[in-house]
Formats: sequence, structure tokens, C-alpha cells
Amino acid sequence: MLMAQETATSEAVLDSGNTAWMITATVLVLLMTIPGLAFFYGGLVRSKNVLSIMMQCLILTAVISIEWIIIGYSWVFGTDFMGEDSSILGSVIGGFDKVFLHGITLNSLTTGNIPEILFVLFQCMFAVITPALIIGAFAERIKFSGFLLFSVLWALFVYNPVAHWVWGGGWMQEMGAIDFAGGTVVHINAGVSALVMALLLGRRKGYRTIGHPIPPHNIPFVVIGTALLWIGWFGFNAGSGLAADGLAANAFLVTHLATAVAAVTWMSLEWIINKKPTIIGICTGAVAGLVAITPAAGTVDAMGAFIIGLISAIACYTMVAYVKPKLKYDDSLDAFGVHGAGGFVGAILTGVFATQFITGEGGVQGALYGNWDQLGIQAIVNIAAIAYSAILTFILFKIVDKIVGLKVSKEEESIGLDISQHGEIAYNEDE
Repeated sequence: MLMAQETATSEAVLDSGNTAWMITATVLVLLMTIPGLAFFYGGLVRSKNVLSIMMQCLILTAVISIEWIIIGYSWVFGTDFMGEDSSILGSVIGGFDKVFLHGITLNSLTTGNIPEILFVLFQCMFAVITPALIIGAFAERIKFSGFLLFSVLWALFVYNPVAHWVWGGGWMQEMGAIDFAGGTVVHINAGVSALVMALLLGRRKGYRTIGHPIPPHNIPFVVIGTALLWIGWFGFNAGSGLAADGLAANAFLVTHLATAVAAVTWMSLEWIINKKPTIIGICTGAVAGLVAITPAAGTVDAMGAFIIGLISAIACYTMVAYVKPKLKYDDSLDAFGVHGAGGFVGAILTGVFATQFITGEGGVQGALYGNWDQLGIQAIVNIAAIAYSAILTFILFKIVDKIVGLKVSKEEESIGLDISQHGEIAYNEDE
């Protein structure tokens, strides 16, 4: 992700082509949460919980957008703590100079000569989808009030700091970490928090005791959600260069290639091991590929994308099919198995396959091309992100659980969250 830098209006002119593309990219990223993730996660749960998933996606789109515009953008991309006199403080927080978008005018431009207001909205969609990804870990067993309070606090104290560290000029960016579109900020951050939430909440009623997996209620919803995520991800990755140029085109290409490779790989593994290729499997594989290529989309070529797609599918399949059953934790919709594991694999492999063929002469490159230091930086930064996300999620869980509670009662879980939390049902039976 290219850092936003305000440009003097007397020295720069708005680029209408870049602006048009970034408006499109912003809409595509919004599409990923609503309706993409809502359908994807909604189809995977039981019918008595589908509305709760969709409600969670919708409310996060609303409430995190408000939080982002009031304080989040300033925390991540503010500048009043970024001067030489505040270098230590600026490494962890941007500032409060842009609270409620203070000082941002219609003529304020950022990298790519696009309106800063548009950059605010583009980044807002990242802030929205990141806590929404965590929904997959605690689906079917969380109180709506607890979920809402936790998500807002998590956005404030987990997402915003990590986003600043990586994209806003913070210490991870200063180290030279590569995270083009959110492998660390979005997927590792959300995936690790998802695992912590799943462990602290405990298993769903009947999980691992009913003799068979809890089946999804609407697989066509999962397909629709996957398709929307795949399409929307082009805005996610190709938009992160903030310009309509060759870098965006390459990000588009490698995103599509890695996703296709991961989808075919996951399907093939299922076919070989379980003798049946499933639609859930190919959808999950596609998402794993999308996740893994995200940090690398601005630095790798087609070969790198192919290998990242292949390795991410194998790694995520192993987490979902073998590690989770072995350890018996209830990551309901594999938020950690796909986003946490896939994000980490992609972030590390970025340090292997980054190439100056894409980044240009003097640009970053990875271990495959002789720069082992980049691989070390990727490892240090992402291990630090894992630790921060896990610790803060644990603390926030305990605080919210003490204030309003997080897990529904066994009776509420049995009748379903749609009725117990929202007083609605998704499907009416014919009289």
C-alpha cells in the first residue's frame, strides 16, 4: 500500500484517470464485505444463524465507517506525530490532526494525484472488512451486543495501530516491510484474533460430539460469496498502488493467477485424498489464494504468484483438514485456517519472490534474488504482528466479556442467533 502524502495543490493537478479507477476500486472493496462476505459466511452456517452473519457484516460496514472517519484515518495516516521531534511516538501512531477529516479539502491530493477524500474511503473499506473476517471464527455462538462492542474496540486498538505501523509511516514500514494490500494488516491481524476468539469462546454446542461436521445450509450462497470476493479482490489488490498503471495491471494479473492455482490445488487435494472434489473445497481454495497473494501483489511476477498460490493452498488445506481436527478448536468457518495461515504464508513468501522485474531498478527484491534481509524483515514484522494481535485480542475479550458478555446461552444457541439475537428467521415454512 502506497502511503498517502498530501501534495501542494499548486504543484499537482488531479489525475482524472487515477481518480476514476480508485472510485471503482473502492466500490469493489466494499463489495467484498457486503454482499460478498455476507453471502460467503452466511451460506456456511446453519439456516438458523444466516441472518446473524449478514447482520454482523452490515453493522460493521456502518459502525466501522463511522469510527474510521471520526478517528481511525487520523490515527493511521495523521501526521502531527510524524515530525523529527516526535519520531518515537510517530512510529506507533500518526496523530489526531485529521480527526473528523479536519483539514482535508476537495483540493487535497495524495499519491497518484487522487483526492485525499477518496483515499480515506478506499482505506475505510479495508478497515471495514478486517474485523468482519473475524466473524468466521465465532459464528453461531456470540452475543450481538458483545460482538459489536468487541469489534469497535478491536478496530480502535488492534487494526488502527497495525495499519499505521505498516502503511502510515510506522516502525514496520520504516524497517522496510512489504505488505502491498494487507497480508499483515488485514489477514494475519484478523486471522490471529480469530483463533484467540475461537479458543476463548469455546466450541459450539455439539461440535465434535454429533459424529459429523456441522454442514453449511446453502452452498449456492457460498459460491456467490466466493465470486463476489474474487471480483472485489481486484479492487483490493490492484487498487493498492493508487494509480491506473502497469503496477495495477500486474497486481490484477498475479491476484487472478494465484487464486486460480490455489483453487485447482485445493480441489485436487480433496479429489486425491477424499475421492470427491467439492464446491466448498474449491471456494475455500480460491479464498486462500486471494489471501496469500495480497501482500505480494505489488512485488511479484507470474512465477511468484503461481508458487504462492500452490503453497498457500497446501498450507491452508493442512490447517483446515488436519491441524484443526487434531487440536479440536472450533474455528467455525476457518477464519484462522485460511486468513491467518494464508496471510502468514503470503507475507513470508513475499520476502522470497519479490523481484525488481516488477519493483523496478533499485526496488525491493526477495531471497530468491539474493536479498535474504527482506525475508528476515518479513519474518520479524509478521511475528510481531501475531504477538500484538493475540495479546490485545485476549485483553479486549476479557474486558468485553466482563461488561456485556460474549457467548450466548446454550438455549439461545440451540434456537439460533437469528431468533435469539434479532427476533427474525430467514426462511418461512409454507403453511
